[in-house]
Amino acid sequence: MSTKGAISNFIEKYYLHFNAAALVDAAKGYEDQLNKGAKMLVSLAGAMSTAELGKIFAEMIRQDKVQIISCTGANLEEDIMNLVAHSHYKRVPNYRDLTPQEEWDLLEKGLNRVTDTCIPEEEAFRRLQQHIYKIWKEADEKGERYLPHEYMYKMLLSGVLEEYYEIDLKDSWMYAAAEKNLPIICPGWEDSTMGNIFASYVLKGELKASTMKSGIEYMTFLADWYTANSENGIGFFQIGGGIAGDFPICVVPMLYQDMERTDTPFWSYFCQISDSTTSYGSYSGAVPNEKITWGKLDINTPKFIIESDATIVAPLIFAYLLDM
Repeated sequence: MSTKGAISNFIEKYYLHFNAAALVDAAKGYEDQLNKGAKMLVSLAGAMSTAELGKIFAEMIRQDKVQIISCTGANLEEDIMNLVAHSHYKRVPNYRDLTPQEEWDLLEKGLNRVTDTCIPEEEAFRRLQQHIYKIWKEADEKGERYLPHEYMYKMLLSGVLEEYYEIDLKDSWMYAAAEKNLPIICPGWEDSTMGNIFASYVLKGELKASTMKSGIEYMTFLADWYTANSENGIGFFQIGGGIAGDFPICVVPMLYQDMERTDTPFWSYFCQISDSTTSYGSYSGAVPNEKITWGKLDINTPKFIIESDATIVAPLIFAYLLDM
């Protein structure tokens, strides 16, 4: 009798071919990595936080199914925005039919659209801004420097946002990560809303750019973390494409080729959920074998690619790993 739950049994019974079978194979491969004592990096691209992945990803974090996260600045902040402004979000199921005027009307109402979901300007962005600025300013005045996610952790753990909570705290993956002080890599943070806001304070002379640690410092932090944690292998589970995946996967060839640490192990597992095509020189859509030529994956590294919608696939894989 399987010890798995109903969802896991369902996908094992009915997901037998093509992308469905790849989903099951990838989930089992992920589980096998953890059983062998390997650690797992999960990268979050797109708008997975606004898609409310936190409802299940937070439990993955609590149950130690992920040991390090790489995400865009948008995912870093949007999970917290959903935590403090959920009731003010507006869903637009007919988003494909909107005219330019209707899009402008949403802007004038302070609603920033992400596909079918609008994030409220005042209740989300500005609510975070007033609190995170105080934390930035305090560090600036003390001459202290932190990484972008470390400032977010400070804000969450300080309790200043508690009065605004609009969802169950257990559904926030950022809060779960903050409680564990989970390592996060956030490359290209500057292009997020909070990154833009920080830059505006630098332009106004209210903060020093050096108060925020840089992407190079994220890479060196990751290099040290990878070196210290790769004894039993480190897997790479990539949701979407872009910088959230491209940045961290490069740490292996950097250590091996540029640092000349030839004992650096390759990533021990690789899976990507992708909707990008393999043509047009797209790295995000490249098949995993291409990564062998760049010194990221070994010939024998378990490799999976699931060409589908990450908002559908990722929760199913996580449900399997959580025995749901």
